[in-house]
Amino acid sequence: MEKTINLTVNGETRSIAVDVNQTLLEVLREDLGLTGTKKGCNQGECGACTVLMDGKPVSSCLVLAVKADGKTVMTIEGVAKDGSLHPIQETFNQKGAIQCGFCTPGMILTTKNLLDKNPNPSLGEIKEAISGNICRCTGYVQIIEAITSLAKEKNARGGV
Repeated sequence: MEKTINLTVNGETRSIAVDVNQTLLEVLREDLGLTGTKKGCNQGECGACTVLMDGKPVSSCLVLAVKADGKTVMTIEGVAKDGSLHPIQETFNQKGAIQCGFCTPGMILTTKNLLDKNPNPSLGEIKEAISGNICRCTGYVQIIEAITSLAKEKNARGGV
């Protein structure tokens, strides 16, 4: 059974017919071609499919697309602006917080959410925020360094 949903993805309002059993992850990747959102465990455990829905991180593999009706969704494709990387993306790159890149989209969106709501997180708050995102390559050291660096820069500049 299909239902038409309306949602705003990366600033663009979309109307799309979805199967009522389709996940938001499937709609983003298969119907909208936004393949930056990764399919990892498909059980909400790894964080690879993390997107921001109405500003909050969600595992898109666990959200039925029909539940996103009327919502605003940001994927990794919506983070960069006007062809320029977002400071979070730049800092992750500079600090070596990306290796294979599979967890990176979810990590960046989780970091964006953290720094948007808490511009000066403690080490414990950083670790708690990214605890739902599994990275098998970096050992988290570079990721935590990148987030710490971003928080310091954000406070010095007055915003990221």
